[in-house]
Amino acid sequence: MSAEARLAELGITVPEVVPPVAAYQPTARTGNLVFTAGQLPARDGEMIAVGKLGGEVSEEQGYECARQCALNALAAVKAEIGSLDQVKRVVKVVVFVASTPDFTGQPKVANGASELLGEVFGEAGKHARSAVGVSVLPLDVPVEVEIVVEV
Repeated sequence: MSAEARLAELGITVPEVVPPVAAYQPTARTGNLVFTAGQLPARDGEMIAVGKLGGEVSEEQGYECARQCALNALAAVKAEIGSLDQVKRVVKVVVFVASTPDFTGQPKVANGASELLGEVFGEAGKHARSAVGVSVLPLDVPVEVEIVVEV
């Protein structure tokens, strides 16, 4: 089943590309690779959460933020290549998690992004990943995700 068909079957609508909040572009393509800029957990023009994991943001909220970030990354990829059916595989995912010093659940939060990509691309959605704890992210969001896909 194609990625676009899977999205429809899952009832997931790829949003419009979130406009950049600074001096960068949503994607950069070189050869058969598309890199996304870091995507924030914006939905319908608003951040779905702010704050830090281990503080005011729960692990479940962080997971949902990572999932939304990955969906926003797919929107950027789709805008670059026309159809997500052109994606051969997801190569790399980097998930930044703004967290308190004692929070160690970054991998569980990052699963929100990884599991969405697996649902959409199946075997081709398996990827290398980094889940990185940081002290703060832009606009005080708890999660930021960037992906690299092969087309």
